[in-house]
Amino acid sequence: MNKLKIGVIGAGSISDMHFESYSKQADAQLFAVCDLNRTRAEEKAAKYGIAQIYTDYNELLANPEIDAVSICTWNNTHAEISIAALRAGKNVLVEKPLCKTVEEANRIQEAVRESGKTLQVGFVRRYDANAQLVKQFIDNGTLGELYYAKASCLRRLGNPGGWFADVERSGGGPLIDIGVHVIDLCWYLMGRPKPISVSGNTYNKLGNRPNIRNLSFYQAADYDAAHNTVEDMANALIRFENGASLLVDVSFTLHAKKDEIAVKLYGDKGGVEVEPELLFVTEMQDTIVNVAPQVDAKSLNVVDAFNNEIKHFLECCRTGNTPISPVEDGVTMMKILCGIYESAASGREISL
Repeated sequence: MNKLKIGVIGAGSISDMHFESYSKQADAQLFAVCDLNRTRAEEKAAKYGIAQIYTDYNELLANPEIDAVSICTWNNTHAEISIAALRAGKNVLVEKPLCKTVEEANRIQEAVRESGKTLQVGFVRRYDANAQLVKQFIDNGTLGELYYAKASCLRRLGNPGGWFADVERSGGGPLIDIGVHVIDLCWYLMGRPKPISVSGNTYNKLGNRPNIRNLSFYQAADYDAAHNTVEDMANALIRFENGASLLVDVSFTLHAKKDEIAVKLYGDKGGVEVEPELLFVTEMQDTIVNVAPQVDAKSLNVVDAFNNEIKHFLECCRTGNTPISPVEDGVTMMKILCGIYESAASGREISL
C-alpha cells in the first residue's frame, strides 16, 4: 500500500496531536510542514523527520506529491486554507471550529461539493472510544428517546491569551474554543437533530486575570496579558426540531471552586454521563440503578481519540467514504455557535 503523503499547515500546540497521530499510522507519511514562523516549522520537521518546510501554505498546496493536509491554524484562516486545499485537489482535516462565520462555512461546503474531495472537521471527541460506545447504546435504543442534554466545560483560570484571546483571529472565547467540543458531542450523540433556535448569554467580567498567582494554566505561544477581546463565560439553551433541548455553559475564567467538565444525556429509558466519568443510569426490577461499564478509561483519552480521528481520516481519503464528522456538521455547528453570539449581543432568542 502506497503511503498517503501528509502536509500539516500550522505548527502550533495542537499540531503535535496531529504529528504524533500521523507518525503512528503505517499508511501515512509526514511529508511537509508549514508555519509563518519558519523556526517553529523547522523544529517540527526535525522532530518528526519531515522533508519539506514551507512558510506559505500556497506553496505547500502546489506540491503535487501531497495527498492530504491537516489545518491547525488560527480560526480566521480555516476557511481560506480549506478552500484553497480542496481546489488544489487535497483531502482536508481541519481543526475545530470549521471557521468563524456561517457564510464561510457555506463556502467551504460548496468547495467540498465542487472538488469531490474529503473534508473532515476535527470534532475529536466523537472519535473517543467512550463516545462511540455510548453511541452504540443509544443507537440500539438502550436509553430510549433522548430529550435533554447538559454540557459544562468550566475553567477557573484558563484564558490561553495570544490568538485565543483575540476575537478577530479566534471568532470568540470559551464558547467557540472549548464549548464547541461539548456541544458537538451532545448533538452527535442525540442523533444530530435539526437546531431551530438558540438563546445565549456571554459575559466579559473578569478579563484574563493576569494578576492571579499560585495557579498555573496553559498559555499560548504569543501570550500577551494586555490583549483580551473575547468573552470570559457563555451559556446557552439550544432547541431542536424534535423537541429536545441542550443546556450548555463554558468559561475561560470564573470564580468557581474547581474546574468542571460534564456531559450528560437523558432519555425516557435511561441516561448517561459521558463526563466526568462514564456511567449509565437505568431501571431494573423497578429499581433505578447506576451502571459503570468496565472500560479502559472513564473519561476522554485525548491521545487515543486523536489517533482514531487521524486513522478515520486516512481511511476516508482512501475510500472516499463520508467522515463521521463531515462538512455539513461543521456548518450546522457554526450556525449554533454564531447564533449564540448573536443572541447574546441582541438579548433575544435567535431562530436558526
